[in-house]
Amino acid sequence: QVHVVESGGGLVQPGGSLRLSCAAFGSIFSISVMGWYRQAPGKQRELVARITSGGSINYADSVKGRFTISTDNAKNTVYLQMNSLKPEDTAVYYCNVPYGPMDYWGKGTLVTVSS
Repeated sequence: QVHVVESGGGLVQPGGSLRLSCAAFGSIFSISVMGWYRQAPGKQRELVARITSGGSINYADSVKGRFTISTDNAKNTVYLQMNSLKPEDTAVYYCNVPYGPMDYWGKGTLVTVSS
């Protein structure tokens, strides 16, 4: 069983920054991929960024150049540094950890970008 816990959301003004953290706990031998998704009101959940244990990174086009994903593999933790935030970045951000045959998700953390 793997538990995934996100933190770091909140209210920020346009142009501001936030850093999200996600830690995976449980009987974990080795995590190969960790990712961030988001879901805005009335929209489908979408990939924001994902990173592999080998360092391969993918970003959604809408966040390239503004968001940075990174990991601390020793702590099974993934971070999402979000800069130059826009109102359209407002969403619940979810951490995803595929492990074995399962997909594990956190409960989400709300990011609101508003003046």
